[in-house]
Amino acid sequence: MEKSVIIVAGGSGSRMNSTIPKQFLLLENLPVLMHTISAFINAGCFSITVVIPHQYIELWSQLCTQYAFTINHKVIAGGNTRFESVKNGLNSIETVEGTVAIHDGARPLVSLNLIKTAFKLAEETGSAVPCCDLSDSIRFIDGPTSKSVPRNLYKSVQTPQCFKLSLIKSAYLSTDTDDFNDDASLLEAQGVEVTLFDGEAENIKITRPIDMMIAEAIIKQRSVSSPVSSSRIP
Repeated sequence: MEKSVIIVAGGSGSRMNSTIPKQFLLLENLPVLMHTISAFINAGCFSITVVIPHQYIELWSQLCTQYAFTINHKVIAGGNTRFESVKNGLNSIETVEGTVAIHDGARPLVSLNLIKTAFKLAEETGSAVPCCDLSDSIRFIDGPTSKSVPRNLYKSVQTPQCFKLSLIKSAYLSTDTDDFNDDASLLEAQGVEVTLFDGEAENIKITRPIDMMIAEAIIKQRSVSSPVSSSRIP
C-alpha cells in the first residue's frame, strides 16, 4: 500500500521570539523542517508533500540550496488556516489509494518506530492517532471558577495522524468549516471512530525557545546511543 505524508509547516515565530517561522530555525546546524522531512524517508513514504506559507516558499528553496538538502519532496502553498493547508496538501495527491500521514513540520524528532506503527494501524483500521498520558494535574476553567479533573481521563495528542487516504480525503471534501482541533476530530465529525495508540515523549513540538534546547539534547543523546542510525540527514 502506497504511503504518503503531508508535512504542515505553517507555524510562526511569535512564541519563539524569532523573526522567521520556527520550522526554519537551526536545530543542530540544520533547519528544523529538514529534520522533520528526513524522519519520513526511512519509513518508505511514497511521496512527501510540504505545505509552506506562500511568502516563505522562496526562503525554503534558498535553504535547500544552502544546506544541500536533496531529499525529493513537493512544496505547495498553504492556506490561511491549518485546515486549508491540509486540504491543499490532500488535493495535491492525485490518487485516493494508500495511506497518508499528516504531520507537524515543527515535530522534528518523530521516530521511525512511531511512523511505522501509525501507518500499520491506519492500514488495518483506517486511522491511527498517537497520544500520551498527561503528567501534570489539570483543571477545567469555567468563567471565573475552575475545578480539578482526573487527568487519567485525558490524553495529549501528537502527530503524525495517519489515515486511509480515501477516508480523510472524503472527510475534508465534505467539510467547509475549519472548527476542528485536528484531523482526527474532523474525521470523528463524519461519524468515523478513530484508533488511538501510544505516542512518544520525545516527539515534542517546537513551540518555545526551551523546546529547541530539549530537542538539541535529545538529538545529541540519540547520536551517542546510536551514532550510525541517528544520522538521517543526507
